[in-house]
Parts: sequence; C-alpha cells; structure tokens
Amino acid sequence: MTKEQHPKGWNEIKTNDSWAIFKIMGEFVNGFEKMSTVGPCISIFGSARTKPEDKYYQLAERVAHKIVDEGYGVITGGGPGIMEAGNKGAHLGGGTSVGLNIKLPFEQHDNPYINPDKSLDFDYFFVRKLMFVKYSQGFVVLPGGFGTLDELFESITLIQTGKIEQFPIILVGKDYWKGLFEWIKSTMLAQHNTISAKDLDLIHIVDTEDEVVDILNEFYNQSNFSLNF
Repeated sequence: MTKEQHPKGWNEIKTNDSWAIFKIMGEFVNGFEKMSTVGPCISIFGSARTKPEDKYYQLAERVAHKIVDEGYGVITGGGPGIMEAGNKGAHLGGGTSVGLNIKLPFEQHDNPYINPDKSLDFDYFFVRKLMFVKYSQGFVVLPGGFGTLDELFESITLIQTGKIEQFPIILVGKDYWKGLFEWIKSTMLAQHNTISAKDLDLIHIVDTEDEVVDILNEFYNQSNFSLNF
C-alpha cells in the first residue's frame, strides 16, 4: 500500500506564517535591545571550518586584537573557525566581543570567547544579517565559504544602492581573494559592464592587521560613527 500524502492546505500555511511573525519580531526586539548598547564595532567574517593552526585563524586573531586596541569592539557570527579567532582576539585584547550565533544542524556552536552578555542566538539568517549591517562600522572578511560571500556581497549591494551609509569593506588575504577580484574586474566590469568602476572602490584587499586598522582609522578620521539605517 502506498502511504497517503496529506500536503498542507493553503490556509494552514498562512496560519503558520502568521504565528511565525511573532517569533521574528521577538528576534528583532531582543537583537535591537542588546546590540544598541555595544558601541562602535567591526564585524569579522570567515569560515567556520578554519582550524586554530591555520594561518588565517591566527591572522584573524591578530586582526581582532588590533581592532580592539584601536577602541572598536568586534562582532562575529559567534561560531568556530575564523569567528572564534575574531572573538578570541577581542577577548584577549580586553575589548567588546559580540557573537551573533545562528542555529544550524552542523558546524555552528557558540565559541567560548564571547562576552556572556553579548551572545545572541538566531533562527533566521535575515534577522542576524540585519544586526551585522545595522551595528557595524566596517566589515573585515577573511577566507570563507558561501555564507561569507553572502554577507560580503550583501554589504556591497546595500552600499552601492544607497540603502545604508558607506563603511569600510576589507578583504584580508590577497592570495585567497585575488582570483575573485580579478574575475569581478575582467568579467563583470570589462566584458559585461554589469557593475560600474566606482563600485570597486568600495573594496580593499590587504594582508596584515596593520593595514586593516589603517583603513578603518583613515575612514573614521573623515566620517562619524553612526547606525547604518
């Protein structure tokens, strides 16, 4: 006998969606209340799979330490890998260490270097990404996968379209990023004209923690800290 299927009816789907609104609202309210107290922060992104012995883990730790030495806090996705390195560097530097954790069936778990009162858990990626964008004064992006690229390109799109104020977007690790950046220039810009040349000015590619803070400090010598929308 074949098992009879009972697909959800449209009214049941609409009812479930209506109740989900309250959960989404709760994540927004909790996020706004906690994040509004953290002060100027820089978000650090990168792969959850990067191990502590990896050069990029160690670079992320140094970058974060240097960032808090300059008076900024650090926000990460709260998980392992590059995220852990970012929180660890901030923690060891005595600075603000924020973790915006997402509940996933694999890879993701809170790392131990987040300030206890600054660890937030999210079910919804879009709520979590809004917190990154709204409360960050810059994005520092180390080698990562699709999630890292998603956060990188969303920030560029929001700045490009004028939906948020411009802030520094810094890619760390020239060897990792140069192929992507060359493709953007040669294919998107030169061959197909799907972006403008000035869009490339939104992105900095560096190799060291000193270069990261130099870009941040130069930008904020000319601009004031503000929420992005």
